[in-house]
Amino acid sequence: MQGSGIGPASYVVNSSDLKAITPGNSLCKYADDTYLIIPSANEDSRITELENIEQWSRTNNLVLNRTLEILFSDKRRKHCFNNHH
Repeated sequence: MQGSGIGPASYVVNSSDLKAITPGNSLCKYADDTYLIIPSANEDSRITELENIEQWSRTNNLVLNRTLEILFSDKRRKHCFNNHH
């Protein structure tokens, strides 16, 4: 679907049943991309959420391309910023 004229619209319809499974986490979908947003209070749910998305993609015969993980923190709390590729 990626790169086709109907790809983004098809993905929006196809992904309507894809939901975050942990309260407080959210999925943002745009065109043919999905972003998993996890607040620091739920950081332990990351693996479970990714496994859920992987299972959903297999069930829907889609390929999951993980590209980047970005962790943001508040400098006032003296945590570091991590950007993993």
